[in-house]
Amino acid sequence: MINATTYTARAHTNIALIKYWGKKDEDLILPMNSSLSLTLDHFYTETSVTFDEKLSDDLFFLDNQKQDVSNVSTFLDIVRKKANIQSKAQVYSTNYVPSTAGLASSASAYAALALAASKAAGLELDKPSLSRLARRGSGSACRSIYGGLVEWQAGFDDETSFAYPIKMPNNFEICMIALIISTNHKKISSRMGMKRVVETSPYYSNWVESSKKDLLAIKKALAENDFKTFGEISEENAMKMHALNMSAHPHFSYLEPDSIKAMKIVEGLRLQGISCYYTLDAGPNVKVICLKKDVSSIVNIFSNSFGHEKVLVASSGPAAHLI
Repeated sequence: MINATTYTARAHTNIALIKYWGKKDEDLILPMNSSLSLTLDHFYTETSVTFDEKLSDDLFFLDNQKQDVSNVSTFLDIVRKKANIQSKAQVYSTNYVPSTAGLASSASAYAALALAASKAAGLELDKPSLSRLARRGSGSACRSIYGGLVEWQAGFDDETSFAYPIKMPNNFEICMIALIISTNHKKISSRMGMKRVVETSPYYSNWVESSKKDLLAIKKALAENDFKTFGEISEENAMKMHALNMSAHPHFSYLEPDSIKAMKIVEGLRLQGISCYYTLDAGPNVKVICLKKDVSSIVNIFSNSFGHEKVLVASSGPAAHLI
């Protein structure tokens, strides 16, 4: 028996700098390669969970609209099994990030759900265990349990695949400028896209090996306080991921004309001596990696090209927490 206590959690999105793109286990969501991300302060999800023995079914509301509960119930079943309870739950979630547009809304959503649901079920999970739980909802959610720079070690089973924080140099004031090219729903979900790539791209095995090298190299750049190399590796890793999509069968791309336009602007800024680099996840929205000192000049240039309302500035964000 469990008291019907409500817990509310907030978790922030993260953007991968070394990408996770492909699973070796679809059920456990075990990635083919390890990854590294930056948790962002600007985008987050707040989720409240109440387990109540009076409920006959789980209920899920997103932004005050009742939703299909199947995916949430599947995740809650994992929590119920860990807590040895049978009670159904009410889940109320508010997303402060555009959904399904390449801004990692599923990462913040499942990280917040993992924290709120585990607490409401009476579990006291340490951070690695919470990271493993969040992973079962969405792979990248395991990284949103932590703030700042985070590595997700691929591992080889449920126990060994989880995230942990990476120390950032004191004067490494990374910011990320998000350019909202589109908030439309993706035609091909991340889950579907990476599955197609794993199964059909002739270059996939090379991607896995290349990403392992990228992760080692970017951590070396961090240790040496080398932002230029850090940015170059991030940008190249993103482009290799998007090249995979275009090598799949049938091929596909998340990029739109304005994505290419933004990327060209970043390349032009570098020629002017401004150290900035782009990355994109499974969507058209471009994220510009830069240092805090260059934010205002970059924002002005992109505001002139895309409109001020489409340019959002984020810094390193906090770990998932109860509110």
